Amino acid sequence: MSNKLVRETGLSGALVIGLGSIIGTGAYVSVGLSAEIAGSGIVFAILIAAATALMNGLSSAQLAAAHPVSGGTYEYGYQFLNPLSGRIAGILFVVAKSASAATAALAVAWYISLSISVPFWVVNFIAVGLLLMFTVLVLAGVRRTNWLNSLLVLVSLLGLVTFIAAGFSERDAQEIVVSVSSPLSLFHAAALMFVAFTGYGRIATMGEEIRAPRQNIPKAVIITLAFISAIYISVGLTILHLGGISSFEQSNFNIAHLIADSNWRWVVIIGGVVAMSSVVLNLILGVSRVILAMARRGDLPNRIAVLSSDRKSAPTATWITFVVMSLIATLGGVKTAWTLSAFTVLIYYGITNIAALKVPPAQRFIPKWVSILGLLSCFGLVLLAAIA
Repeated sequence: MSNKLVRETGLSGALVIGLGSIIGTGAYVSVGLSAEIAGSGIVFAILIAAATALMNGLSSAQLAAAHPVSGGTYEYGYQFLNPLSGRIAGILFVVAKSASAATAALAVAWYISLSISVPFWVVNFIAVGLLLMFTVLVLAGVRRTNWLNSLLVLVSLLGLVTFIAAGFSERDAQEIVVSVSSPLSLFHAAALMFVAFTGYGRIATMGEEIRAPRQNIPKAVIITLAFISAIYISVGLTILHLGGISSFEQSNFNIAHLIADSNWRWVVIIGGVVAMSSVVLNLILGVSRVILAMARRGDLPNRIAVLSSDRKSAPTATWITFVVMSLIATLGGVKTAWTLSAFTVLIYYGITNIAALKVPPAQRFIPKWVSILGLLSCFGLVLLAAIA
């Protein structure tokens, strides 16, 4: 009997999975955070981040086709580079995705606190409580099925479309003039926006499940990134239209805070909470699986690799994931956690591009220049953002 997965996912299915993996903290938090830095240049920052994500997404697709195993660049580093590269990639993944989950939990906590007038000092405790709740759900076997993924995408998009429509319908808004205030601030904002695109990795790892993967995976990556870019640009222009950048940081980049009509605001709040809660659930599962893989290989203590009696969860790895995410959520705010995620994930994908350059010619279907540009863009954004 074959141990290969059935290729039953078409292009449309891959698009839904891609959207479900990307829409979340980026749309509801990162665009506003980046708009505060780049101002009216946010559109250019989003386009730079999207171009960087496209090159990295194609490199990831190349690696997934050549070495179709779970574990991402942690496994690719071992396979195409050396053990040290794999270990570094594994650590970077855990830190980057834990910081993303902490950001999402903090953002949900802020949405809740601003909606029901909870004191600000309890926000971090709410975030840790949310992380604990989702950790327990993961240990109980909760997963995002295809139909649930589609439903979550619809709710998330409804919140964003409502924000855009309500925002542009409000009077006394500001005229939008798209310009670049400072090149360094532009690249700083682009580095933060890049994290908002990184769910494309989920599409890239579908080489064993998708029909005609060499054609459909690149198509799915390109279409998904184009659609998400349009959403992010629309959200960014709405923020500029509402003129909310000056007071944005006080609400921890809560876009719902900018909508005057309370009825529409609640739709945005619900969309944001659903989208970001879904992100937390997915990231707890994803990070715990990489920790499990590292323990099995001996890069972490072997006892971390112990499975539950029904072999459906890895309790120790999952609880370690909770502790790491909670520490980041407790020690920093939304901006700090997201910045940590941005820097570490850019370095992580830099290693991805280096590994993609090592794929043998016979297995290659993405040109080398794509991975070279991806590598330069990742490390270039890290350097320019650090200088800024």
